Amino acid sequence: MILEQIKQGFIRDLAEKGQREDGRGLLDYRAIQVTKGFAPNAEGSAFAEIGKSKVLAGIKFDVLAPFADRPTEGVVMVNAEFSPVAHPEFRAGPPGENSIELARVVDRGIRSAKVVNVDNMLVAEGKVQGVFIDLYILDHDGNLIDTAALAAMAALKDAKVPKFEDGKVVRGSNAGPLPLQDIVLSTSFEKIGKTIMVDATDAEEIASAGRLSLSTANDEKICSSQKSGSAGFSKDEYLQMVDWAMEKRKDLLAKI
Repeated sequence: MILEQIKQGFIRDLAEKGQREDGRGLLDYRAIQVTKGFAPNAEGSAFAEIGKSKVLAGIKFDVLAPFADRPTEGVVMVNAEFSPVAHPEFRAGPPGENSIELARVVDRGIRSAKVVNVDNMLVAEGKVQGVFIDLYILDHDGNLIDTAALAAMAALKDAKVPKFEDGKVVRGSNAGPLPLQDIVLSTSFEKIGKTIMVDATDAEEIASAGRLSLSTANDEKICSSQKSGSAGFSKDEYLQMVDWAMEKRKDLLAKI
């Protein structure tokens, strides 16, 4: 406990000076790598790495009953699973608060920008397409939201829609790529003291008083945002982070 407090104090002192433990600038991402088609048995997949954080995203199509008030509208769902080997604090068992929040943040960006057009996904009377995006957190060293959003978007770009016959999925078939209407990416900021930085490590997140994640879509628009922690952000800070997120979007977009 004492060592953790010393570590947090060290990171806060560095942040106050505009410095970081790994030598990066406040607005610099760590190394980013994305591999599409990582899981050949999935109908779309991608493996994303930001620094030491690693997330595998898999796409699966299925058939399910539509919502009663939207009988022809398909469903897009995001789930996240935190592997116990990814971090000492992760435990086996049902989804916890962190995995639920992660899935919701990624899901909100995809839904808000209408990345997948779900308007007409009817495959048979009373049956529509379901697009399931499963996120597997394999290693956690901070900034899981951006890593997971990157993996999810790359997996959607890799996805191949199977054929549907008699209201069922024909596994192994390929009716073509999944049409995408937008590309959504996330940039997350941490506030340590009065200093705002992008792509925080696990240690920096622990020292942080608050986070703001901004999901950016095409045409330079913010499609969703998520704040956590007790720190407040002023209007000027928020507008500055919007500008930074748009700039960082270019770097992330180049990876997929």
